[in-house]
Amino acid sequence: MSTNAISIKSDAGLNAALAGDAMSGFEDLYRKHYRRVYSICLRMTGNIAEAEDLTQEVFIQLHRKIGSFRGEAAFTTWLHRLTVNQVLMHFRKRSVRSELTTDDGEMPDSIDPDTINPEAMPIVDRIGLEDAIAQLPPGYRTVFVLHDVEGYEHEEIAKMLGCSAGTSKSQLHKGRLKLRRLLQQRVNAA
Repeated sequence: MSTNAISIKSDAGLNAALAGDAMSGFEDLYRKHYRRVYSICLRMTGNIAEAEDLTQEVFIQLHRKIGSFRGEAAFTTWLHRLTVNQVLMHFRKRSVRSELTTDDGEMPDSIDPDTINPEAMPIVDRIGLEDAIAQLPPGYRTVFVLHDVEGYEHEEIAKMLGCSAGTSKSQLHKGRLKLRRLLQQRVNAA
């Protein structure tokens, strides 16, 4: 029996959804994978409202396409691809819409007027965050990325890293505290 077949059998929500008991199975899938999907959407868009909307769209697509899941890859891999495709489709639609102009023929402003240097702000923030994450000790960094970036739950992280869920939670807490200090130091130095 393949690893994928074992993981499918152990996922009651996926089994129920595939067997046609859509509501109970789908609710389980939503609860189990919402955070991961939202995390991917947020990372790709950088916008909380868009990420929330896209997460809902992903689960609508999942409901429609669950029958096409063949089990050749892990369900999380298939869902990740579905999520990325949904966000990319959103970007394509948005780029077409962004070509629209205002009544006076000008392109609408998309810059937040409250930022001092709007062109540099997202880049500086992203670079600062990446630098701060890189400075975290390896254990903190690994758990932080798996939980807050990739969207894994503590139980999943514990299985991946061969530790307890409590250790994962502790590492995440300490990593977040250190990350805050590093980012604050960067702000104070600027």
